Amino acid sequence: MTPLFHIALRSDWEKARRTGAYTTSTLGRTLAEVGFIHASRADQWTEVRAQFYADVTEPLVLLRIDPALLDVPVVEEPAAPGATETFPHIYGRLPVTAVVQVIPLDGAAASPVPAARPGPASPPGAPAAPGAPQESFTRIYFREVFFNLALVCATLAACAAGLVIGRSAGETGTVVGALVGLALGVALGVALYRRRHHRPAGA
Repeated sequence: MTPLFHIALRSDWEKARRTGAYTTSTLGRTLAEVGFIHASRADQWTEVRAQFYADVTEPLVLLRIDPALLDVPVVEEPAAPGATETFPHIYGRLPVTAVVQVIPLDGAAASPVPAARPGPASPPGAPAAPGAPQESFTRIYFREVFFNLALVCATLAACAAGLVIGRSAGETGTVVGALVGLALGVALGVALYRRRHHRPAGA
């Protein structure tokens, strides 16, 4: 399932690890006051941080949540009445066992914060193994972007090579060569993508 994200004060997360559940809705407000815990998708949390946590001086962490491990509903709702963009809202306590990764948001010098239960070895972007250093979400994101760009460039290069080779056979050969190069490039890109993101059986 698509992971959810929540920005938390490190002190609130440490308290949750002691009690077994996280009950802060958003900065300065509790679950009891709001009725749900604010969460974000992967493309939303950076804007949430910029808008609501820019002036926070306390250490922050980003909680990566597996919705499949939640025992309460998650509802997509507008952030405010009349707004068009929706955000996931967790209607209940967040068990610490549903938090699969905790990423410090205090810069490279910050020490990793342990999650309640680190997962097994998995593809890039998944939780780190016990004892392994946690990577920042930004680093994971850009690594995946550069990998995908490399695949696109390889596909275009294969297409261009086919175009050049086919040019010697005339106009028809140029088209055929470009199509063959494109097909080979796409096949290569798919194979590399699957190899990189392969998940062992039973993982």
